[in-house]
Amino acid sequence: MSSDTFDHDKDERLQSRDVTEGAEKAPHRAMFRAMGFDDEDFGSPMIGVPNPAADVTPCNVHLDDVAGAALDGVDENGGMPIEFGTITISDAISMGTEGMKASLISREVIADSVELVAFGERIDGLVTVAGCDKNLPGMMMAAVRTDLPTVFLYGGSILPGEHEGRDVSIVQVFEGVGAYGTGDMDADELDELERQACPGAGSCGGMYTANTMASISEAIGLAPLGSASAPAEDEERYEVAQRAGELGVEVVEEDRRPSDIITRESFENAIAVQTAIGGSTNGVLHLLALAREAGIDLDIEDFDEISRKTPKIADLQPGGDRMMSDLHEIGGVPVIVRRLLEAGLLHGDAMTVTGRTLEEELETLDLPDDDEIDADFLYSVDEPKEDEGAIKILSGNLAPDGAVLKVTGDDEFYHEGPARIFENEEDAMAYVQEGHIESGDVIVIRNEGPKAGPGMREMLGVTAAVVGAGHEDDVALITDGRFSGGTRGPMIGHVAPEAYVGGPIAFLEDGDTVTVDIPERDLEVDVDDAELEARREEWDQPEQPYDNGVLAKYTRDFGSAANGAVTNPGLREE
Repeated sequence: MSSDTFDHDKDERLQSRDVTEGAEKAPHRAMFRAMGFDDEDFGSPMIGVPNPAADVTPCNVHLDDVAGAALDGVDENGGMPIEFGTITISDAISMGTEGMKASLISREVIADSVELVAFGERIDGLVTVAGCDKNLPGMMMAAVRTDLPTVFLYGGSILPGEHEGRDVSIVQVFEGVGAYGTGDMDADELDELERQACPGAGSCGGMYTANTMASISEAIGLAPLGSASAPAEDEERYEVAQRAGELGVEVVEEDRRPSDIITRESFENAIAVQTAIGGSTNGVLHLLALAREAGIDLDIEDFDEISRKTPKIADLQPGGDRMMSDLHEIGGVPVIVRRLLEAGLLHGDAMTVTGRTLEEELETLDLPDDDEIDADFLYSVDEPKEDEGAIKILSGNLAPDGAVLKVTGDDEFYHEGPARIFENEEDAMAYVQEGHIESGDVIVIRNEGPKAGPGMREMLGVTAAVVGAGHEDDVALITDGRFSGGTRGPMIGHVAPEAYVGGPIAFLEDGDTVTVDIPERDLEVDVDDAELEARREEWDQPEQPYDNGVLAKYTRDFGSAANGAVTNPGLREE
């Protein structure tokens, strides 16, 4: 028998030849044949489609269908599609519980699992599918880490619910809980709101974390322009998925890798879009992590620098009333990109996954003319919603390494008040729900950082309860944990160093006067250095509640939020 029998016409660059070519790979091919693959497949590039489909969240419940369209695109364009699964955590369902500690950890597990399968099975390229919040950065981190030719594919956002004639999302339900606690909403209305807020499949519909990261995927070049905004249950979402599969084969054939796309300039584009659309604070954490995976020099202060010169031009939930589906109706993320690009606020020559630059890719799209767009939530660069972008980086003696705020209200916010100290989210939530909160308070929730949590719990429950109780503008909240993209009001997170490692937030005492000054970017406590040092000497590091299992491991492994809370020892900067 000729040795040609075992050889297939496959590009020598492809690592899948390790498991498909030669007589010695007969056992490997036998395993593939059991799954329905044939000789034609063995001569094709192997395209992995990691799919976090699950029945634990509406964000991901439909992803088998989305991934199916991508698999068809791979197959029809001459690729060998290999689907495999990975995990997801529902942020909204775990919110306010101990289970929320798993959320950020899931980002790491997703990236690790995709890397492992791609490495172990000798996959040539990826079409990464993502739904819930941490799916998106996890998949992008895996793409950058493996540096395999990759197309990023978002599963799409949920359509808005309708309550009393207005569009609503899950965030309004969380805020409804706060209103119910103060007697401003009765049980019947809260029940009705609960039943109407989430009408079907898809990620939470405002400019929260999933939609922020989906928008960033376009701006940074890992996803085609125009791919982020189509709703999950719209036929266009499946056309996007089919195209992603086709493009997945193309990027392998052209050897177009994330390292050819990801540059310092592409990160600056991503940050500019994030700040212009009022994107989630989680975008800061995830972009910092992604930059470290890519070996790109990016600092938390870069976000503030870019935000200062990038106006906010889209007013979407949680700051405004509109959702991702509204942005889709007027052209999606590309209309934001076009306005920023024309104003010289983006690098138009940055490369994208299609092989065209951002500027070239924009020219291929059939967008409405700018003067034809009549949308009350979209502003021009010359007459923006706010002169500066929504992301602010604060620092001071409470946050020497920085803290993150998304402005959803007054850009000139200044607040000075007494600290109300809580060692965990549950105690703070009880304080708010029991009606103890007073105008002027500064709620401080510590020991919720990357290591202490572990996992930096998002605290939409607390922040929404504060807003629902009528204190959106007169109470500040500070934490070394995180916030949901749906959080609004003066809520400052990612305080670094975190309390668990001896950051100054650990030494605050009840009643200390804390100042939040957005224009000056200050986060200060009115306690001198000598007193803070004296308190440090009396401080004992808290004990961790987890002494084994995954939570104990990530207490050990997480780095500072100021550096993206990465876990790879080669990337961490304490």
